[in-house]
Amino acid sequence: MEKTALVLRHVHFEDLGSFAQLLEDAGYRFVYSDVGDLDFCKGDPLEPDLLVVLGGPIGVYEHSAYPFITVEREFIRTRVVADRPTMGICLGAQLIVSALGATVFPSGSKEIGFSSLRLTDAGRASPLRHLEGVAVLHWHGDTYSLPLGATNLASSSLIEQQAFAIGPAILGLQFHLEAETEKAFDRWLVGHAFELASAGIDISALRFEARERGPLLREVATLVLRDWLAQLRVKP
Repeated sequence: MEKTALVLRHVHFEDLGSFAQLLEDAGYRFVYSDVGDLDFCKGDPLEPDLLVVLGGPIGVYEHSAYPFITVEREFIRTRVVADRPTMGICLGAQLIVSALGATVFPSGSKEIGFSSLRLTDAGRASPLRHLEGVAVLHWHGDTYSLPLGATNLASSSLIEQQAFAIGPAILGLQFHLEAETEKAFDRWLVGHAFELASAGIDISALRFEARERGPLLREVATLVLRDWLAQLRVKP
């Protein structure tokens, strides 16, 4: 039986990446809804079998400058309160947090590049167990407090909150498992050129590290997403 996935996208180069093929292999037909589209966050938020909320270079607290954030946050809130399968990545995870009434705020530092996670006991018992000892891609300057009912799954040397779950159906990832790390990675480097320059990031070194670490990252991303999707309850 074909399942549906709605993907909320904020900038075109931060797309599903390697997750696209993985979702198709799992039987999902996905569609993007982009910021600026007339149908962005329209319709019934409970209808898709899966909602994926992608990243972007803004903060959820910038709703005065970006009014769509308020609309999107309410769309997400309706869905997660109903415990419908939802995954948030980076900004997407922060939108889930904000939708549930917790706080998103600047961390005071930019975490950009590859480094390993420290899994909590709950993280080691979750689909994230495949990430033990694996360097993942970080690209953010904000962090968050845990919403009521959420469990912290991982931290890094800089940021305490790197992933959370609310039951089996809601998953937030502060890092980017989905990012393509070959030629498509240059879209990230161009799209975030100002941020990289401001943070003093060596672009050539980051590109090289992405290509070196990419194959393993894609392998573990497959395992994490496979295990997480397998535990979801699909509505009849």
